[in-house]
Amino acid sequence: MKQTRNLLLSIFMFAMLFALAIVVLYETDTLEPGVFAAESQTEFLCTTFMELLTLGGIFLALRLFKFDGIHQQLVNQKAKGLSKWGTIRLILLMTPLVTNTYFYYLFMNTTFGYMAIIGLLCTPFVFPSMARCEDEVADNQ
Repeated sequence: MKQTRNLLLSIFMFAMLFALAIVVLYETDTLEPGVFAAESQTEFLCTTFMELLTLGGIFLALRLFKFDGIHQQLVNQKAKGLSKWGTIRLILLMTPLVTNTYFYYLFMNTTFGYMAIIGLLCTPFVFPSMARCEDEVADNQ
C-alpha cells in the first residue's frame, strides 16, 4: 500500500509543481503572457472545451470511487486497483488544472484562472494520504 501511495503522491506532486512552474515562468516574464490574446475564435473554442472538461473531470474524479464496479475492484484488488483508479482520478483532476493554468497565461482570460482555482480547491479531496488510501480500499460502502 505504501508503494501505491508513493506513486499517487508523486503524480500529484508532479502536476502541482508543473502548474507552479508555469506560474513562475510567466510571472517572472521568462515567457511572454497573452501571446494568443488576439485570437478570439481560438479563445472561445478553448474556453468552451475547457469548461466542459474541467466540470466533467471534477465531477467524475470526485465520484469515481463510488461506482459499484470500481469500488469492487478497489476492495478486491486493493493496491493494484487503487494504483489504477487513483492514477485515473488524479489525471482527471490534474490535467484540467495544469491546462487551465497554461491557457490563462496564453490568453490572459480570467475564466481559465478561475477554473484552475476550482480544480485546486478540489485537490484536498483526492490528496493521496496513507489514511485515505487505506480508507478507499476498505469495504465500507
